[in-house]
Amino acid sequence: MKTALITGAGTGIGLASALALAEAGYRVICSGRRSDPLEALSKEIGDRAFPATLDITDPASVENLFDRLPEDWRAIDILVNNAGHDIGGRRPFHEGASEQWAAIIETNVIGLMRLTRAVVPQMIARCSGDIVNLGSIAGITAYAKGAPYNASKFAVHGFSQALRLDYLDAGIRVLEILPGVVRTDFAETRWGDRETGQAFYDSYDDCLLPEDIARTLVFAVSQPRHVSLTQIVVMPSSQA
Repeated sequence: MKTALITGAGTGIGLASALALAEAGYRVICSGRRSDPLEALSKEIGDRAFPATLDITDPASVENLFDRLPEDWRAIDILVNNAGHDIGGRRPFHEGASEQWAAIIETNVIGLMRLTRAVVPQMIARCSGDIVNLGSIAGITAYAKGAPYNASKFAVHGFSQALRLDYLDAGIRVLEILPGVVRTDFAETRWGDRETGQAFYDSYDDCLLPEDIARTLVFAVSQPRHVSLTQIVVMPSSQA
């Protein structure tokens, strides 16, 4: 049975992906900073899930992750780099705080790279593995009042392309999923206000759901090894 490690698994796309992968027959390591939702999710999934508190912005948390996993859960077949945020975003660049911009980059880019660096060597040793990076259409199309988030997702897009070239002959697929607007708690976290977050999603004719992205993820990793869905853009039909 293959094992997937999912970051940001406590809510939104990460949670939906954990449920979908488990239903598809994978074991899932549900990781994130808050232990309570991870425990609840793992209890819901059952024996195919293991909760792991993980802060990808903390080098020590990443470095000791495998020591905290049961030995038979340490071989990662699928890494799902899902964790990310836009706290302080959706405002002109000069109005934001540099600490908030740095935090966006630290999580969305550096944390993603840090965890990937920790997992890749074992994939190289087995000559097999999938790295799934949750990008965004914000990584291929810029928009006003989104400079730091755009920068982070353009970085993920470029990183995914370069990583794919590094491991063309190593049996490792690098898959990038680039969603449009997905209705989660992401906007609420951005502004720190539930009503503002809901109003943001309500301003669109329709939004994607976390389950839509989870189905896309399962489809991508379930392809034969000679098939690599390198970039998958997923949009609401009204915005395609």
